[in-house]
Amino acid sequence: MRRILLTALMAGVASSALAADLPTHKAPPSPAPYYTPPAFTWTGFYVGVNGGWGFSGTENNSFGHLNGGLAGGTVGYNYQIGQFVLGYEGDVDWSGVRSSNFAYTIPGGVGNDKLSTNWMVTERARLGYAVDRTLFFVTGGYAGIDTHGSFTDSFGNFGSQNVFHSGGVVGAGVEYAFTNNISVKGEYLYAPTFSKTYFAGTPDVTSTSLGISMFRVGLNYKF
Repeated sequence: MRRILLTALMAGVASSALAADLPTHKAPPSPAPYYTPPAFTWTGFYVGVNGGWGFSGTENNSFGHLNGGLAGGTVGYNYQIGQFVLGYEGDVDWSGVRSSNFAYTIPGGVGNDKLSTNWMVTERARLGYAVDRTLFFVTGGYAGIDTHGSFTDSFGNFGSQNVFHSGGVVGAGVEYAFTNNISVKGEYLYAPTFSKTYFAGTPDVTSTSLGISMFRVGLNYKF
């Protein structure tokens, strides 16, 4: 009996030693999870700054030709459906679009008219087509332009008046997103407005509409 127990004990020790010498088979480590960045979308609110150049003629050349710089701020919202982008954009710009003195003839004398635009506002719908991070768009809506006119003539008459012009605005442009949040755009806008009368009740009374063309660039931040 003791011989049987001794033989079994020796066999167990040998099996343990043999098992210790065999190579181990551990499972390979799990690969690190792959992070897929979210697809870019134009959807979201944004704010920005813009600047550019504007110019306009006046009816019967009453104030000559206006031109000058523009600078202001922008707010808007885009919603992307497939490759189409619907949006709203509004902006307020300081305006340096103005005319130099223009000599004109009145009965018995001559005078000078000047016209400057103080600021302008637009509220527009936008319809765009996105090619990844590039957005081609058309836009249209309302435009309002605050102006200041002044006159002097050879009879010693002089005066000035602020007049607000309302009208429409249409345009087109392209915008490119450098990151998921920052984009830059270039656009052309044309803002025709209704005719207004200046200097009523004086010999220098005149009327004009404005049709301001604007070339602008802008930088936007999307939230």
